[in-house]
Amino acid sequence: TGVTGFLKNSRGEIAGVRTTKGDIRADKVVICGGLWSRELAAKAGIEVPLLPCEHFYLLTKPIDGIEGHLPSLSDHDAHLYIRDDVGGLLVGCFEPKGKPIDPASLGEDFAFSLLNEDWDHFEPMMMNALHRIPALESAEVRTLLNGPESFTTDGSFFLGESMEVPGLFMGCGMNSVGIATGGGAGWALAQWIIDGAAPFHLGEADPSRFHCVDNLLTTLTERAPEVLGKHYEIAYPGRQFESARGLRKTPLHDRWVEAKARFGQGYGWERPQYFNAERAPALTFGRPDWFDLVGQEVMTAHESAAIFDQSTFGKIEVSGPDAEVFLNRVAANDMTRAPGRAIYCAFLNPRGGFESDLTALRITEDLYRLYVGTGAIKRDLHWLKRHLKDEEEVTLKDITEDYAVLGLMGPRSGDIAKSLGGQELEGLNYFHHCEVELAGIPCRAARLSYVGEAGLEITCPADGAIALYDRMVLAGARPAGLFAQSSMRIEKRFLAMGHDLDSDVTPIQAGLDFAVKKSGDFVGAEALAHTRAHKPATRMVSILLDDPNAHPLGDEPVYVKSTLVGQATSAAFGYRIKRPLALAYLDAKLDEGSVVELDIAGERASGVISLRPAFDPDGLRMREKI
Repeated sequence: TGVTGFLKNSRGEIAGVRTTKGDIRADKVVICGGLWSRELAAKAGIEVPLLPCEHFYLLTKPIDGIEGHLPSLSDHDAHLYIRDDVGGLLVGCFEPKGKPIDPASLGEDFAFSLLNEDWDHFEPMMMNALHRIPALESAEVRTLLNGPESFTTDGSFFLGESMEVPGLFMGCGMNSVGIATGGGAGWALAQWIIDGAAPFHLGEADPSRFHCVDNLLTTLTERAPEVLGKHYEIAYPGRQFESARGLRKTPLHDRWVEAKARFGQGYGWERPQYFNAERAPALTFGRPDWFDLVGQEVMTAHESAAIFDQSTFGKIEVSGPDAEVFLNRVAANDMTRAPGRAIYCAFLNPRGGFESDLTALRITEDLYRLYVGTGAIKRDLHWLKRHLKDEEEVTLKDITEDYAVLGLMGPRSGDIAKSLGGQELEGLNYFHHCEVELAGIPCRAARLSYVGEAGLEITCPADGAIALYDRMVLAGARPAGLFAQSSMRIEKRFLAMGHDLDSDVTPIQAGLDFAVKKSGDFVGAEALAHTRAHKPATRMVSILLDDPNAHPLGDEPVYVKSTLVGQATSAAFGYRIKRPLALAYLDAKLDEGSVVELDIAGERASGVISLRPAFDPDGLRMREKI
């Protein structure tokens, strides 16, 4: 039965499906349309970036020795998978560069059809197969099958409820492993529909994780073939896609190119990971070749002044007479602060888990500006919209691209800001902000730090960012990238959404109960009260490793002798403490100084637990007068 559209109620929630045979009422709908899911979702006003590519496998006639069910063979270096098939062999591939398909060329009745053979395209894979199984040289070919298979722009699924249309779920974009993962995906969707929440954190498959640039046909045509080709590649840390780059650039992008930045892509943005890169990094699970470059950037921020580009943060204005009341209901921290205050806060779900962590600046009685994660803007904006009551006078506005944000961090940051005309910043207290003119550009400067050094997060109009940056450099500041920022925030145990915080973690487990109201009617309050009363079984700690050459990546299991006691979340080398470290959720019974071991790819690395941040545990440096 053909689907022609979707029905929504007055609140924008799903109410049914419109078909060629009439309307079907439903308060829960799941799009499992395979390669047609992008077009189906568009009928509901939702973007689902996926595109089909041609996908090949060869079938032979019976071959001597192929009897019964044999093990499947995967030769990932040769991009092949091979298995028995009715006495013969099936030879399939994920070739390095796939062939994209325009979905419109397939028509509406393609479900049981095939594409034309393409022996020229398949030949390199066939040669690999002949090398691996010489008997194929004399085998008779039954057919070369070619069918469409859809791929997303990051190689992960669309699984879960859309933020734009409550009640509309996604179960698509399976990237050629739908059969293998269908049981788990179906179970997760079923539990979500029944319980009203995901059975566990599914952020990597979040349907709202993409910007609209990912859904452009030009982007999809470039990226989907590369995603197909990476299916059998080793997933080295730091591996980046090469296609569909430069989709979104920060206002300082040209300056970063001049500074020989190595870029990573996030939510379509090109973000500098580190600078002075003469070549692409060698992919490895060991110590990377950018190690010393990042160390220099950390020490610049520690000893002098570094500039971090934070422009990709999502920025949401919440304004109107009811802004304070609204935010006090949605956010877990007390938003009743005077204008000029900055507030670290969280959006929690009814189970008390994190939906977002963010910083809010109260600018006037009726205006707040929220700074949210780079990839969280769509999700957080819709989360706010979902909780807004009809009678509340509140306006929500995405202003992300209107402004740049420069983090000026280090002991010389105050002197540099004053040299640009910011003398009034000298008395600005930590977690306060004010308007200021720097280098002739109107800015808002906040005494905040995500790296543990004294400094300022400076928001300015996007078109003024280059002039402001140039003056900072003339005054002695130097650029630093995401890798330096990550190392420094891990030393300070500043937690990151998607790594250390997710929908299953509460502020109490994370050690962030200080940023949560102890009373009041806000989302998640009841669950937090229950958690406080019963005490969580795990808590966030720092682990300081003994071996300076250990190289943890995050997500490693943690042991006390042979007993599993938890799992790492983030890890890095701490350049200021001169040793590697990890953040981890461990058994809450473990005390300060307890000896544990991280299992790093099968090798145990010993370390000790610290219940406080590894660097400057009292937070004195970032509160120093500037």
